[in-house]
Amino acid sequence: MRLVRLDKRFWVIVTCIIVAFTVFVVGRNLLHAIQIRSDIRSLERERDRYRRRIAQDCALLEELRYDDRLERFARERYRMQRRGETVYIVEE
Repeated sequence: MRLVRLDKRFWVIVTCIIVAFTVFVVGRNLLHAIQIRSDIRSLERERDRYRRRIAQDCALLEELRYDDRLERFARERYRMQRRGETVYIVEE
């Protein structure tokens, strides 16, 4: 009779250890999955930001194909001027 009780205790302890180990592993994997999903969302936002920037740059390049627009862009953005020309900058 005494041997049977030890057997039951042994299996209860073994079962508890297995359950604890399983909870530990599953919890760790769950935290890892949450971190990966967060990284994916961050990278998708970054990808969208770069795609918008590429679209803006493509539109700007298309606009700058014409010399008059290129000259205006250089004057406004980089404050360029021709030799002997006086430019007055009025900022609003």
